[in-house]
Parts: sequence; structure tokens; C-alpha cells
Amino acid sequence: MISLVVLMAFNTYSQQILTLDECQKLLSINYPLIQQISLLEKQNESNLEAIQAEKLPRLFLEGFATYQSDVIEIPIPNSGVEPPNKDQYRASLTLNQLIYGGGLIDANAEFKTAGLKKQQKQVEVSMYQLKKEVNRLYFSILLIIEKNKLLEAKRNQLESKLAELKSGIKNGVILPSSDKVLEAELLKINQQFVETEANKKILVNTLSSLIGREVGNQVNFQLPEIPYNIDNQIYRPELELFALQKEEINSSETILSKQNSPQLFGFATGGYGNPGLDVLDNSFQAFYITGVKLSWNVFDWNANKKKREALAINKDIVDNEAQVFKLNTSVELNRYLTDIAKIETFIRDDQQIIDLQKEVLISTESQLRNGVITSSAYIIDLTNLYEAENMLSTHKIELLLVKANYKTTKGN
Repeated sequence: MISLVVLMAFNTYSQQILTLDECQKLLSINYPLIQQISLLEKQNESNLEAIQAEKLPRLFLEGFATYQSDVIEIPIPNSGVEPPNKDQYRASLTLNQLIYGGGLIDANAEFKTAGLKKQQKQVEVSMYQLKKEVNRLYFSILLIIEKNKLLEAKRNQLESKLAELKSGIKNGVILPSSDKVLEAELLKINQQFVETEANKKILVNTLSSLIGREVGNQVNFQLPEIPYNIDNQIYRPELELFALQKEEINSSETILSKQNSPQLFGFATGGYGNPGLDVLDNSFQAFYITGVKLSWNVFDWNANKKKREALAINKDIVDNEAQVFKLNTSVELNRYLTDIAKIETFIRDDQQIIDLQKEVLISTESQLRNGVITSSAYIIDLTNLYEAENMLSTHKIELLLVKANYKTTKGN
């Protein structure tokens, strides 16, 4: 008794359960595209470091040697001042330091950060679009599992009826060869098993690739419950993406507003050359220069204004795209609601059809047992019942799939 309990517990443990929610979570964790979020973060860190480096002092090393055809000479006889050499040499080190930049550097940093948020949200949108594919694969697998259960029930029914026929043939109650039709039907069922298992393997392998986890034969796919609320609210990541696109445009406008601001630099240059700053001293000498520089683009022929107008149009384009997305999504949601109502009607009719087919089959079994009809007629009625039950299972799973896609399309 103890061994039996241990064996049952082991079998329960070995059969892992895989739910639809778990598949969606594994997709968001293991799908390779998700790695782009961290890569974009690292890329943005490098970009921000490069932008902030513009606030640091800059050093420029310059050197040149020249020979010129003519030099300045003082036109005073016997002045005692020698003209500069025609060959001249100079090496200098210049330090530039931004004192005031009008906030342009910080604006560029904010623009990069806004771009990062937008790109990361684009990755999320691409990931979200894969959820429907996971839904399709998961419910397709469930459909095959249910079909196999019905095939197994049909095979058991045929095997039981075949045993009765063989007994009747042996006792001379039923005509010989009546069992051959049932044996042929059993072979067809075996072929269907081979086909459904092959299709299931393809679906499982595809699902495994998406969720990044190997799904073995011992995994039990759980039939989910899909509660859903009917309302007009949409919670898709695309809406957040539209908002982030406008945020990035706002950052671009901030950059444009600061591009024409005055910029103040401090600089210091030290060097060694012949001549130095004193061009009348014809010898190598050290020198230095220090000071400030103001740069201000006072008039740019309205180029900045035109760029702002273009950005304003970009905002309108984003708003239009958001409206189109909401409209298309609402149309899709309404189509799902129509499909749900239609399939629910089918399910009610399917149950009535099954009840009627069962009554027909009971009569057919009695007639076959008494030799009134052939086994071919029995196969027809048994197949009709199987197809009705298969249609009911199909509609039930289709209903769950449509509800799951409805929730996915809404974004909750």
C-alpha cells in the first residue's frame, strides 16, 4: 500500500503542469529580443558619458614648421631690427573650457534618455505582439490533446464492438467479414494518431523556442480559465510608445531652443616657437595667451524656426497614428466579441447535436447486434457522433482562444 502511494506521488510530480500564463511569463523573460533592453541601457550610458564629457576641459596640441617666400621687414635704414626668418617653427598646447553653454549639453542628455525610453518601449511592443502567437500555439496543442482523447474513446468503442462482432461471427449470429470494416476503421484511427502526434510535436517545438524552455512529453498542458471584462479601455504598450515618441520630440524642441543661445568659453594657450609672440625677436621663445571667447548665432535665416515647425508636424503625425491604432484596436475587439457570441451559440447547438447522435447510435448498435444493418452503417453513425463531439471540443477551445486574444488585444 505504501509503495502504491509513493508511486502515485512520483507520477504526479513527474507530470509537470504548464499553464498559458507561465508561457507568457517565460516569453517575456527568455525570448532573445528582451536582451536589447539591457543593451540599449548600456549604449545610453556610453552616450551620456560622451555628452557630459563636453563640460570637461579640452586640450589641443598643435605644431607646425613652415618656410615662406617673404617676411615683414622694417623699411628704415640702419634700424638694427632683423627681419624674421623665412623658416618658422611653433608648438603649442591649448586648453578650452566651456563656461556657459546655454543648457545645450543637458538638453542633449535628456534627448538621449528620451530616445532610450522610446527604443525600450519599442522592444516591449515587439515582444507583446508575440503573445498572440503563444496563444495560438498553446490552444492548438490543447486542441490536438482533446482530439486524441476523442480518438482514443472512438478506438475503445470500436475495439469493444469488434470483440462483440467476432463473438457473433464465431457463433454464427453475424455474417462473416462484418468485422473487416471495423478493423479497417481502427487502422485509419491509428493513422490519425500518427498525424496528430506529428503536428503536436511541431507545435510544441515552436512553443519551446519562443518561451526558451524545453517542453517534454511529460508536460501537462492545463486548460485555462479566461475571465474577461467588456469595456472600451485599451492598455496596450503601443499607447505608451506614442507618448514616449512625443516626449522625444519635446526633447528635440528643447535642443533647438538652446542651439542659438550664447556660449562662453575660457581658453589658455602656451607654446614655444621661432618667432614667438614678438615677431621682431628672431629667436626661439616661450609664450602664452589666455582669455575668453563668446559665440552667439544671432541670425540663422529662420532655420531654427522651420525645424520647430517640422517637429510640431511630427507631433500631429504621432497623434494621428495613435488615433488610427485605437480605431483599429476597437474594430478588432468588436470582432472578437462577435466571434465569442457566435461560438457560444455553436456550443449550445453542438451539445444538442451530440445528444441526438447518441440516441441514433444506441439504435444503430442494437440493429448491428441483431444483424439488421451492416458494420459500415454503424461506422457512419459512430463517426457522426465522433465528429459532433470533436466539433464541440474545437468550439470550446476556439472560444478560449478568442477570449485570450481579446484580453491580449486590450492589453490586460
